[in-house]
Amino acid sequence: MSTESAVMPGAVDPPAPQANDRRRRVRKDRAGYLFLLPWFIGMLFTVVPFFASLYLAFTDYNLLNAPKWIGLENFADMFRDPVLLKSLQVTFVYTFVSVPLSLAAALGVAMILNRGIRGLPWYRAVFYLPSLLGASVAVVLLWRYVFGFDGIVNAFLGWFGVDAISWTSDPDYALTTLIILHIWTFGSPMVIFLAGLRQIPTMYYEAAAVDGASKWRRFRSITLPLLSPIIFFNLIQSLIASFQTFTQGFVMNNGGGGPANSTLFYNLYLYQQGFGQFNMGYASAMAWTLLVIIAVFTAITFLSAKYWVNYDN
Repeated sequence: MSTESAVMPGAVDPPAPQANDRRRRVRKDRAGYLFLLPWFIGMLFTVVPFFASLYLAFTDYNLLNAPKWIGLENFADMFRDPVLLKSLQVTFVYTFVSVPLSLAAALGVAMILNRGIRGLPWYRAVFYLPSLLGASVAVVLLWRYVFGFDGIVNAFLGWFGVDAISWTSDPDYALTTLIILHIWTFGSPMVIFLAGLRQIPTMYYEAAAVDGASKWRRFRSITLPLLSPIIFFNLIQSLIASFQTFTQGFVMNNGGGGPANSTLFYNLYLYQQGFGQFNMGYASAMAWTLLVIIAVFTAITFLSAKYWVNYDN
């Protein structure tokens, strides 16, 4: 009998290793697409309204009749709408005042917690909690009571002989109360700042202390440059969120944006136009304008990053 391997009739060659690897990859790909399927389905509920709103921005649409194409008329009307311009002013003041103060408060508290105090997880949770509840209806209602005529703030100021002020009903102070509420919800950037501070090597501070650098100099020359990427991230996140503020203004004055439109945020006016007056075409144009505004300020922030954000290790 020949020493060479005999091929038995009906025998099947074992599959090549490459074929097995290919089958395993196909099975893994199928499993991956299966887990991604809910996301793909969810995208349909985002992409379709996204492009539908772009079309409606160029139409006259009241939710009851078919959309009527009017071109750029909605965008032209926006520049002639004094209420819309007032809502832009309120939104800009709210954003450019509350965002820097909120980030400064978050960084300050993070630096205090970074000193290694006892019960750090408890303090971290306490400071983070307002950021989860700050935009909720219940907290805004509580805030309205705190700053009400008979609220806690006026009771505290009364101890020092200060007359009571109707904070939420006075156009000069109503927006200020919402800015304070935004500053109070600094927990989310604070946690991110704290994580960034933990990544800065202590040897930098020790070397600076040996050289006689003051605490302010160490903060300015070590902490801020090494923390600048995180400051940049928190700034972008806070800007985008502030431009989209809605709940605070809606709940504080029962959806009217009062008093005297002093808390009429852009998103609140958009809601009034779309779902209050059923002017959905105009509201869609406002939504796309807001998208452009956010994109412009985000781009400006990104372009300025090369002058103050340090990515060196």
